[in-house]
Amino acid sequence: MRKVAVILATCVVLVVLAFGAWLWSRPQRGTTGQVSTQFRWLGPNDRIAVDGFDDPKVKGVACHISRAITGGIKGELGFAEDTSDASITCRQTGPIQMASDLKDGEAVFDERRSLVFKRLHVVRFYDRPRNVLVYVSYSDYALQGSPKNSISSVPIMGWVPP
Repeated sequence: MRKVAVILATCVVLVVLAFGAWLWSRPQRGTTGQVSTQFRWLGPNDRIAVDGFDDPKVKGVACHISRAITGGIKGELGFAEDTSDASITCRQTGPIQMASDLKDGEAVFDERRSLVFKRLHVVRFYDRPRNVLVYVSYSDYALQGSPKNSISSVPIMGWVPP
């Protein structure tokens, strides 16, 4: 009986530590701004957050993604499931230098939208005939996706410094 109690206590401690590590390791990107969309009596308000990020394999392209974040106590603890709503825009910010190993559909941004099953993705495609980079944001579940998506394209042009 004592061994069972020790094993159970060890499992509980491991689960608590894993949950704490997950809360601590959630991505905190450079948030450009946030707006409150719904007041919550307990916990933070629901909001729309805008984050900026650079394409890791294409120098000279910056993207901004806005997405809904569920507030309240469940949202603060990371248990709320955020909606699939997201919007993306990408622009040329300097001379474009692409890595030689670009793959169509390659991930450039990835974020959890729920504790386990839902993720927000941004993938990149290179439309060679038109010389355009295309970025698509979408959400998926472990077993199914959402039809909600957003797209942005960046024509590859010469760069004249301002």
